[in-house]
Amino acid sequence: MIPTTITAKIFSSLGNSSSLLPLGIKDAGHSLGMTTGSYITGDKVEGKDRFIDEFGAEAIWLGGIPAYKKLIDWTLYKVAKYNPKIDIRILKNKEILEKAKHYAPENLKSSFEKVANNQKMFKGLFMAKFIAATALTLGSYSALTHFRHKQTEKEVMKELVKEEQQKNLSFNALNKTEVKKSKFGPAFGMNFSKGISDFMFNPVKNMMIVDGGITGDRLAESRSPQDFMGYVVKEGSFWMFMYFAGDKIQSFFENRAKSKHNKSIDLDIRVLQNDELKKSFETKQVDGHLADFAKNKTDVEIYKFVNEHPENLVVKMAKESGIISTLDESNNFIKKVASKLGIGSKPKKTEAVDTQKYIELADVKSVHDKIEKLHNEFKEANLKGETVDTFLKQATKLKRFAIMKNIGACVGVLGVVVPGIMVAIRLAKKDNKEFQVKKAVKEKLMAQNFQGVV
Repeated sequence: MIPTTITAKIFSSLGNSSSLLPLGIKDAGHSLGMTTGSYITGDKVEGKDRFIDEFGAEAIWLGGIPAYKKLIDWTLYKVAKYNPKIDIRILKNKEILEKAKHYAPENLKSSFEKVANNQKMFKGLFMAKFIAATALTLGSYSALTHFRHKQTEKEVMKELVKEEQQKNLSFNALNKTEVKKSKFGPAFGMNFSKGISDFMFNPVKNMMIVDGGITGDRLAESRSPQDFMGYVVKEGSFWMFMYFAGDKIQSFFENRAKSKHNKSIDLDIRVLQNDELKKSFETKQVDGHLADFAKNKTDVEIYKFVNEHPENLVVKMAKESGIISTLDESNNFIKKVASKLGIGSKPKKTEAVDTQKYIELADVKSVHDKIEKLHNEFKEANLKGETVDTFLKQATKLKRFAIMKNIGACVGVLGVVVPGIMVAIRLAKKDNKEFQVKKAVKEKLMAQNFQGVV
C-alpha cells in the first residue's frame, strides 16, 4: 500500500503548474496516441519513426535541461569554486542576501560570502549555464531528428529491397527524385525579452523554450507536406493543452468548488490534509498564527519571520507546500528515498530554512490569505453543524478530483482526440494515406534502378 504522504506528494505535484510531472504524464499519453495513430494509418516503418520521434523527444525534453545543468554544476561551478545551489534571485535584495547569509549554517557562510563579493561573476556563470543547458538540449533533439531520418530511410530501403527481391523484377529508371530537407515552416528563434527571467527559473516555462525549439525544428525539418501539416495539427494542440488549458481547467474546478460547496481548494493538497492545520482549526489557534504573520509588512520582515518562527502555522504550511525549502540533515539520496518509502530509519527532521534557495515571499503571503479564507469558510460550515474533519476531508476530495479531471481532460485530448483527428485527415484523402517518406525513398531507389542496394 502506498503511504499517504507519498500519495499527497504525487497529487501535489500533479496540481502544481510549475511541476514537470503533469507535463510528463500528458506527453506520455500524447506520444502513445500519436504512435498508435501512425501504426493505424501507415505501417511498422511509420510507427517506428513516430515512436522514436515522440518518446525520444520526451526523454530529451524532460531530462535534457536538468541533466545538462547538473553536469555544468559538477564541472564549471566546481572549477570556479562557487556553490551552484545558491539561487541568484537572492542577490536582487541586498538586505535579504545579508539575512540569507546570517541564517545559513556555518559551513555555508563562506560560499555566501564569495557570491556576495563576486556577484557579476556568479550571475555570468548562471547565465552561461542556462544558455548552455538549453542549447545542448536543443542540439540533442536535432541529433535525434538526424538519427530518426537516417534510420527511417534505412528501414524503408530494407523493406522495399525485400519486396523487389520477392517480386524478382527490375524497374526502369524514372526521373531521379532526391529526398531533400523540406523548407516548410519557420526556424525557431529565442527572444530574450524582459520576461525571460521567468523562463529561467520556472521549470515549466524553461521547458517552453526547449519545446519552441523542438516545434521549430520539426516544422523546418519536415520531409513532406504530409509531415508538415501533421506537425501543425500536433504542435498546435500540444501547446494549447500542455501549457495553457490546464490552468484554465483547474481554475474552473476550483471556482466550482467555491460556488457549489463554499470550499476554497486552491491550497496545496498536502496542506488541506495536514493534521496541524486541522488541529489549529479545532482549537481556534489558527487566528493567533495568522495575526502574528500579518504583523510583518515588508519583504525583509517576512523573510526574517519565516527564519525565526518555525512554529508559526503559515510558515509550516509554506514549508509543507514546498514554497520554503528546509535543510535536510541527511545528504544521502538513497537514504532519503528509502525513508520516504518507509524503509529503514527516518532521518532527523530539521525546521531550518535552506537560505540557498529562493523564497517567493508573495507565495508565502498567499498561503496566509488562503488559510484565512478557508478558515472563514469553515466557521460558516461549523455553524451549520459541519465538523472540521468532514470539512477538510471534503475539501481534500474536491481538490483531488479537480486535479484528476484536469489531467484526464488534457490526456484525453492529447492522447485520443488529436491522434484521432490526424488519422481522419490521413484517411480522408486517398492519395494522402501512404507514408510520404516511404514513397519518396521508393521513387529515389527506382530512379537509381536499385543500384548499390540490391
